[in-house]
Amino acid sequence: MVGDEKPKKKKHRLIRITGSILSLAVLTYIAVMLITGRGVDITWFLDLFSSGEPAVMASEYNFDVGRDRVFADLGGSLAAAGSLGVQVLDIEGDETLRDPFRMSNPAIKAMKGRAIAFDIGGTAISVFNNSQVIASIETDNIIISASINRNGWFCVCTQGSRGYKGFATVYNSKGNEKYCVSLSSGYILSAALSPDNSSLAVLNLTDDCSRITFYNDLSNESADSTFDLPGNLVLDIWYTDDSNLVAISRQALITVNKDGLGSELFNFSGKRLGAYTYDDSFYALHLYDYGIGFRGQLITLDIEGNIIGEVSTDQELISMSSGGGNLAVLSTNGFNIYSSKLEVYPPSVERASISGATRILPLESGAALAVGEHLAVTLQRARPEG
Repeated sequence: MVGDEKPKKKKHRLIRITGSILSLAVLTYIAVMLITGRGVDITWFLDLFSSGEPAVMASEYNFDVGRDRVFADLGGSLAAAGSLGVQVLDIEGDETLRDPFRMSNPAIKAMKGRAIAFDIGGTAISVFNNSQVIASIETDNIIISASINRNGWFCVCTQGSRGYKGFATVYNSKGNEKYCVSLSSGYILSAALSPDNSSLAVLNLTDDCSRITFYNDLSNESADSTFDLPGNLVLDIWYTDDSNLVAISRQALITVNKDGLGSELFNFSGKRLGAYTYDDSFYALHLYDYGIGFRGQLITLDIEGNIIGEVSTDQELISMSSGGGNLAVLSTNGFNIYSSKLEVYPPSVERASISGATRILPLESGAALAVGEHLAVTLQRARPEG
């Protein structure tokens, strides 16, 4: 028994020595990187303590939800909405949820593990996570748009009737109706609900301008403030994590507070907007040079509107979207997966393997999903070159 203790002590001593050497190596590496002004990347160190077995991911996903499929990342699962309803597959490609119903023009929005699928021009809505349907709703009026916030509350915009030009209805995370406003002027386009569920911003189009109407007390149907943008068109609105509203027009990114006061984050009036997308920590714009074919720039901005990445482009862009801190771009020349600073990640598949793809979706896992009418292929990313 006493003889068995010596090997154990030697083993423990060896572990302590090895740990000390590794700690010294890491500290030395960090010091050198900071002194030379280079970035610190200790993923190689963390990999030493991992199992060495990356998460299993299907190279192809087989969705069968009919035509006009649209997709969303549920943070570890993939959701698809099509003409036949909703389907969710896990990272290995196994089905975890199916909700059959008819849609003529399916659309989907997702946020923090929940999604809302809806039929634009129809009346069907399904709110769900990766394993269960939270709410199934049939609206009284035709659906124009819908959104979901970080707490799972969602808002549905519908076409007006009886003299009204649109309705915005807010539901809680269980699908219970909590608030509804009707517009007597200005046709409703979309709406966004703040992360704390306290403020509703409605984007509508009047005869004179694009208007954002704020309802900061969801127990009162009267508007609290408005922001007008004469002579320009606001394309979209969304809330950031800190409850600031961001709007994008054909000429600028704009932030608007709840009192209706706006200021420009970034002006691109000298360019033609090709596409835009946003993540929790950055915005991405694809801007064409006027009158010069497809030549332009891909630009990323931090949440204050400062440029953090820029690359030149000379190809027609087919699809661009952001998620998980990454940006995925599909063009006539192929695809790229970027970091928020537009560092390009080498793909793990040949570009020819996604022939026929029409959209690309970055995933929180760091991969991306290239999809078309008959394919859904995952594209793994690697670390930035160099």
